[in-house]
Amino acid sequence: MQANINMKILVTGVKGQLGYDAVKELNRRGIDCRGVDVEDFDLTDSVAVAEYIRNYAPDAVMHCAAYTAVDNAEDNRELCFAVNARGTENIARVCKEIGAKLLYISTDYVFDGRGNAPFETGDPVEPLNVYGASKLAGERAVMDICDKFFIVRTSWVFGINGKNFVRTMLRLGHERRELSVVDDQTGSPTYTFDLARLIADMIITEKYGVYHATNEGFCSWHGFAREIFKKAGLHVRVNPVSSDTMSFKARRPENSRLSKRTLADNGFEPLPPWQDALNRYLAEIFEKTIDKDSLR
Repeated sequence: MQANINMKILVTGVKGQLGYDAVKELNRRGIDCRGVDVEDFDLTDSVAVAEYIRNYAPDAVMHCAAYTAVDNAEDNRELCFAVNARGTENIARVCKEIGAKLLYISTDYVFDGRGNAPFETGDPVEPLNVYGASKLAGERAVMDICDKFFIVRTSWVFGINGKNFVRTMLRLGHERRELSVVDDQTGSPTYTFDLARLIADMIITEKYGVYHATNEGFCSWHGFAREIFKKAGLHVRVNPVSSDTMSFKARRPENSRLSKRTLADNGFEPLPPWQDALNRYLAEIFEKTIDKDSLR
């Protein structure tokens, strides 16, 4: 897609995995953009949010910032909702005021995870945990306030700038010869480099609505871990275990499969298979890491 070089875009959460890659992608396309994080303004402060965004006067906001500590959210409900729900509402209100588009990143955790079929964008939502409920509240704020919005639900993200499952497995793979990983949760690993390209394509259009966006294909966390070790050349025995044996505070959906029907219907290209994304990600981080054993 051809970029509108006259467009100005604000990206929240630039220190996170997706926000970081989104700014890199917009810069690569020559689109005027600015990445911001908590040092620039507090999402929960409606006055600070409005003042900053009015002064910058963007044509669009990519709202990638979020409280994402899923287990900690169970004990910090107020903070989680303050950031993910009220913070998103603050951004939505000023976007509406200045006529800016808003692209909000949401999650598969808005669903209850029942069944085996991929969830469609219009399927009933019923979060199992505080994090999912807070992100759903953010979605509803965007829908209620904005006319020009994109809601993009994704899952199992990994990227260059931050901690994620892949880096954790690589670290553990250098420390241990045997691991236990849950095999009763299924979803799609998603490389933020690929997702950033998609939302950059999306933000320059007027194809508003709710979307699901992940790399293609499904696997369990157990299957994902095995593929990571295989591609990294690490000999680790990965034992499949039930989620019930793990000490997670927050319930996770067993089924995180997301249908990308709305992407296809609106002419957006699907993201590459997750295995291909993992290959490219590992090549990137190993190129940037002198000593693989130093991965943390």
